[in-house]
Amino acid sequence: MLINLLPEFLEILASPNREAAYQRYLDAHRAVLSAYWSNYVLDLDSPHAAEVIATALRADRSDLKAVLQSVRVSEMVQDTVARAADILQIDAPTDVYLMVGVGAANAGELVVGGRGVAFVCLEHFTGRTNPTTYGLGLSPDLIPLWVAHELAHTVRYTSPSSRSTMRRLVAENGGNYDYWHTASRAPLRELLVNEGLAVHAAQKIAPGFDLSDYFGYPKRQFQRMRELDALLRRAAHHDLDRSGIGLRLRFLSGGLSPSSRLALGRVLPERSGYYLGYRMAEALVQEIGLGAALRAPAEQFEAAEDAAREVRTA
Repeated sequence: MLINLLPEFLEILASPNREAAYQRYLDAHRAVLSAYWSNYVLDLDSPHAAEVIATALRADRSDLKAVLQSVRVSEMVQDTVARAADILQIDAPTDVYLMVGVGAANAGELVVGGRGVAFVCLEHFTGRTNPTTYGLGLSPDLIPLWVAHELAHTVRYTSPSSRSTMRRLVAENGGNYDYWHTASRAPLRELLVNEGLAVHAAQKIAPGFDLSDYFGYPKRQFQRMRELDALLRRAAHHDLDRSGIGLRLRFLSGGLSPSSRLALGRVLPERSGYYLGYRMAEALVQEIGLGAALRAPAEQFEAAEDAAREVRTA
């Protein structure tokens, strides 16, 4: 189901008391928006939350309004959801939220009360950077790609037939996704193939983009990843079955210091785990198809890679 929060946000901007209007908006969508905040921003009860909200409410939104006038965003997302439902064989309750965030992630995944949620924050897809909203300046044409990416995560986390560690961890957490809970408990192997599968899903559902776009990399960084393929595999090899927040941050997060990304005497590129996970998932996706691979346990991907390697070298 598509849930479009953009009209409500525009009403907030038109309100004579934006802070009070935003509080009513939060209260109306508390379950999902509090999960968005706690996973991607900071806790809503934090003393800094009010400052973040105030900054978001006084930001220049002319770029957002221009996009909404020129692009049929809702139709674009609905078409993507329909394709994803078929290709990913979505078999659990799932919502897609179209919203304006507070400058954190451009898109993301949640599970709230057992229900999968994919969200896209439109401030990042206006086609031009905006320092007042922290908007990344991504083209609105990329929205389907990220909707597909996040929906793939919800399938792995909520499908009744999923045998992933992520689904188990979400279930153990009362049917709610928590970034820090899963980061500290899911093995690195699971975290990597989880992101790699989402990249494969985006390629399948929203074809036609440059391969670097599916990773969110600049073209030069993507080329660098390809050159470092063997190094990335060696850097992750001994940690694949270990878990820890530090591992997730090293391979899958941006904004970390070079020393935090140091492995085998080399500084790994930011978010290198997206590329590595994509390569790790490749063989099984080709062998059993995307829908089945999304639901497969992480260990099955290594077996598929080993089998594919034997065929190539035979």
